[in-house]
Amino acid sequence: MDLEGSIKVIFDTQTFSSGFQKREFVVTTKEQYPQDVKFELIKEKTDLIDPYKEGDTLKVHFNIRGNEYNGKYYVNLQAWRIEQLGSTAAPAGPPNDPFADAPDPEPDSFSNSGNGAEDDLPF
Repeated sequence: MDLEGSIKVIFDTQTFSSGFQKREFVVTTKEQYPQDVKFELIKEKTDLIDPYKEGDTLKVHFNIRGNEYNGKYYVNLQAWRIEQLGSTAAPAGPPNDPFADAPDPEPDSFSNSGNGAEDDLPF
């Protein structure tokens, strides 16, 4: 899943006695009725938010995680990739399109124009 909005707040990384680390941040959606949605980054992903600052517009890719503890149920939104929108900054995580930086081919490079050959493709 993904959600777009602007960063409202970025919290410090929390480290627990087990060595587990998590970092939370809040994104405000851009809707008629904006929502403040809290995400968490865990383990080696805690630094994905480092290149960004409050107010930046981004897209957060996340998974929904639910668990039960002592009869209470919890839901967490675990972010796994963050992309900045409307800026020239590079996104954190793998790129969406591996061919995005490839140059466009010349307009006539795929045509038979100029050599007199007919197009014999059936479509």
